[in-house]
Amino acid sequence: MKREEMINRIENQTTAWDFIIIGGGATGAGVAVEAASRGYRTLLLEQSDFGKGTSSRSTKLVHGGVRYLQQGNISLVVEALRERGILLQNAPHLVHNLSFIVPSYDWWEGPFYGIGLKLYDLLAGKAGFGKSRFLSREKTIEALPNIETKGLNGGVIYYDGQFDDARLIINLLQTAVEQGATVLNYFPVTGLLREKDIICGVRAFDAEQGKIFTFRAKVVVNAAGAFCDTLRRMDDSSAPLLIRPSQGVHLILERSFLAGDSAIMAPHTDDGRVIFAIPWNNRVLLGTTDTPVEMAVLEPRPQTEEVDFLLKQIARYLARDPQLKDVLSMFAGIRPLVSAGNDENTAALSREHTVSISRSGLVTIAGGKWTTYRKMAEDTVDHAALIAALPARPSVTTELNIHGYYHYSSDFGPLAHYGADAKLIQKMMAKDKKLARQIYSDPPIYAAEVIFAVQHEMARTVEDFLARRSRLLLLNARGSAELAPEVAALMAKALKRNRKWQKQQIEAFTKLARQYRPEKI
Repeated sequence: MKREEMINRIENQTTAWDFIIIGGGATGAGVAVEAASRGYRTLLLEQSDFGKGTSSRSTKLVHGGVRYLQQGNISLVVEALRERGILLQNAPHLVHNLSFIVPSYDWWEGPFYGIGLKLYDLLAGKAGFGKSRFLSREKTIEALPNIETKGLNGGVIYYDGQFDDARLIINLLQTAVEQGATVLNYFPVTGLLREKDIICGVRAFDAEQGKIFTFRAKVVVNAAGAFCDTLRRMDDSSAPLLIRPSQGVHLILERSFLAGDSAIMAPHTDDGRVIFAIPWNNRVLLGTTDTPVEMAVLEPRPQTEEVDFLLKQIARYLARDPQLKDVLSMFAGIRPLVSAGNDENTAALSREHTVSISRSGLVTIAGGKWTTYRKMAEDTVDHAALIAALPARPSVTTELNIHGYYHYSSDFGPLAHYGADAKLIQKMMAKDKKLARQIYSDPPIYAAEVIFAVQHEMARTVEDFLARRSRLLLLNARGSAELAPEVAALMAKALKRNRKWQKQQIEAFTKLARQYRPEKI
């Protein structure tokens, strides 16, 4: 997946695209795979980097949603559990099983949550990740050595999936390209083209070359997530707002706060929302909050109240109470929740997706959750193909392996998250010993990964690599800033950039990394 090749494709395209997809997050990437794998000529345009928004800022879970089970939204849970199984099947290098324990401190909690999680197992059927069961007090402490033991009666263990969201987006886009799609980052859409009041394409700006392009298409899909209302208003200035944005904050702690291989699902919080403490990349991820916000922004900031809330709530379940000084990094994402009238409580809004079609033919896919991205894409392409009068073709994505597919990726050690691509990186390291140099220790990062990200994953900035191709910004904000000069030097050589570019990149990333440090709230 090379940007130069993508640019060549758009410059040589002489006929209209079948699909133009606006948005390079989970939803847009899924639609691109779905459309391209059905044989439709597909172009995807992303305003910033792929996954820059919400899709790289999730809780890293592939799950049915225990909270939605509590709400009685059985249909969403069933759909998500089915999609969870499909994702594990198609991307085993990125998705793995993770055990969760619900600690019990009151006599009624064990039976109450145990019955609910047995229903969760039943709904999953053959696609289940493991059977839930009750744990004694001793077994709970054995699995969670750092659990708060005062008043602890036991727990219930159940199983869900964990993944790396930003890496999955890159692999999905690589899959789309392999299926014939053209994908471009740093290519914002600036206008919609019309013929007889029907949308027939877009006007877009290549932010890297400073060049304006006009693309024609049989159908335009708005998959801009939390920003989809901006495009809907571009189509119709009087269009009612579809999205009720909500901010979710996550904190990263040292692994010592949660030893063992299991996560904690904390069912009791002051706002009624469940929160998680999850082992992830030799760290602990705490999340998440649910705070209504006025508008979506690309770089949302955690609020002091949200950080304090997470620290206070998880302290009830950990033997050692985490403090603000223990937070290695913090990040926020905006949920694109579909509006439900005048309901002010975003935690109560449905995560089910909706496909809407404007009078001028703009197809908008909104709502949903990471786990159901494939089903969202399937529904979107079904509707869009009908609108565009394209030949009907069945979906093949339930059995389409995602780029990097490899069942034994753990054999690659620190490169496991690349799946089959790890072999290419190993070859680069064997050919050039300078690229075999480890430039960071925890997590291990090698010089070859930076070059690979530029050459094969369309990384264009230091932030692209440190925030999304690797996850260091999220894992250790201060450490990522310290590594920025080295990454800038490697990328400058691969991209043929000068020292001025390096300096600008270092300054921009250092400023960004400060926002991820807790002392800056």
